[in-house]
Amino acid sequence: MAISQETDFFKRAQEVAKKIPYGRVTSYGAIAKFLGASRAARTVGWAMNASHGSNAIPAHRVVNQKGILTGKHHFEGTRLMQQLLENEGIKIKNNQIVNFDMVFWDPNIELRVEK
Repeated sequence: MAISQETDFFKRAQEVAKKIPYGRVTSYGAIAKFLGASRAARTVGWAMNASHGSNAIPAHRVVNQKGILTGKHHFEGTRLMQQLLENEGIKIKNNQIVNFDMVFWDPNIELRVEK
């Protein structure tokens, strides 16, 4: 992916992340699929990492496909990602979201009208 394409993809991924409702989470792969690049989950992760410092982008609400907080090491402090999610009422045990399917927000369903 060329740098300009990557930057555009980052912006589009970040725009999707902005739409994740409070108290809900999605996955890197779900965002990638929504953007028409189902094999670009890792690039979505890079986009979330690039968004740190922007309170407008809730990168803490994006986790891996199993609900594991794989991006936690990109947040300041050792537990910030978990704390942010717990502040929204999301339960976490051993770095994994409890009842992941209950709090999962799928942009492919929720944003289908906007596509």
